[in-house]
Amino acid sequence: MKHSLGVRIVKRAFSQFFFNFFLIFICIVSELHSQCSPVSSVKDPPYNPCDDDRINKPFPMRNVYVREADVMWSKRVWRVIDLREKLNLPIYYPEEPTVCLMSLFDVLKCALLNDNLQAFANPIFDDEFTMPMTKEEIQKLLVVWDSTHQSEDVNNPGQMINTPVKTEIAASNIRQYWIKEDWFFDKQRSVMEARIIGICPLAEKISESGEVVGVRPLFWIYFPDARPFLSKAAVFNRHNDAARMSYDELFVKRMFSSYVYKESNVYNRAISEYKTGLDVLLESEDIKNEIFEYESDLWHY
Repeated sequence: MKHSLGVRIVKRAFSQFFFNFFLIFICIVSELHSQCSPVSSVKDPPYNPCDDDRINKPFPMRNVYVREADVMWSKRVWRVIDLREKLNLPIYYPEEPTVCLMSLFDVLKCALLNDNLQAFANPIFDDEFTMPMTKEEIQKLLVVWDSTHQSEDVNNPGQMINTPVKTEIAASNIRQYWIKEDWFFDKQRSVMEARIIGICPLAEKISESGEVVGVRPLFWIYFPDARPFLSKAAVFNRHNDAARMSYDELFVKRMFSSYVYKESNVYNRAISEYKTGLDVLLESEDIKNEIFEYESDLWHY
């Protein structure tokens, strides 16, 4: 009996010794590892502002389905987006594409020349998308030849000869955009909504003396066809660099400044054809107010 009790005491002592030895060994190994491991002073890299995955919606924003029977009122208007206005600067810049950002014109030009986006010719007289253009026609349209340029003849020093200079229309040459859109009231949801139908870039028109004398439209683009390309192109977000925004989101949320230059009318004429001077801007504001007052009047009997 005494022998078995002594054996158990010895076993318990050995177990306690090995347990304490194991704990001490673990502590020593941990301390050595912390002393020998190199401590890196390099922090985790910040987020990549050029990562395409950071676009909030890298796909076209879904429009609510609207039945034709639910449209109780609609009006078609044409607007001008002037890129000289402060709110429209993200559409104009950068003038040269960067790793992160491209101007709206560069996005459209790449989609027209490299992808399957379709452009339509004769933008002044035809905004119904009836004259599709080929890629060769688009490339020819985007090139301007200066036939008045002269240089000295290398074979006859002192004599000047005409040497046409070829220049391509770049994003810095685009001053305005036309947009064609429909405003309608959906009686099912009781909301006034706008849908952009087409967009047309306007390049500056330069005289023979090199002065800018106006703008000229290049081509119309059916906006719903351009939305898949616009949704993958980032635009500068002035409110948050960490939340990138696409051009499609910019247009759907109407984060741009514009004015009306034409509305649907029986004469199919622009405001400038029957108004002059300050009356043109006043008529434009009247058309905008008419749209918003229609919705407001529905709730005031």
